[in-house]
Amino acid sequence: MKVLVWLVRGILFVVLLGLAVKNSELVDLRFYLDSTWQAPLSVVILAAFATGVVVGLTSTVATRLRHGRELRRLRKREESEYGTNKS
Repeated sequence: MKVLVWLVRGILFVVLLGLAVKNSELVDLRFYLDSTWQAPLSVVILAAFATGVVVGLTSTVATRLRHGRELRRLRKREESEYGTNKS
């Protein structure tokens, strides 16, 4: 199973490397107030993907914290009702 995982990772790496090499032309990103950023297309795609990952992860932080508090509250309630500690 580990060999299969590494094989898939290797294939994915080669495909993404090929994509980066094929898309190495410079592109201009135009921002507000006439500011521009010039970078290879593969870097722009990677930056957009990384930004999406960061936004997605930060959007789940509040939910995970709320679930953690709820779990602690329920464990305390169970311990007080039944007198058992199931940690």
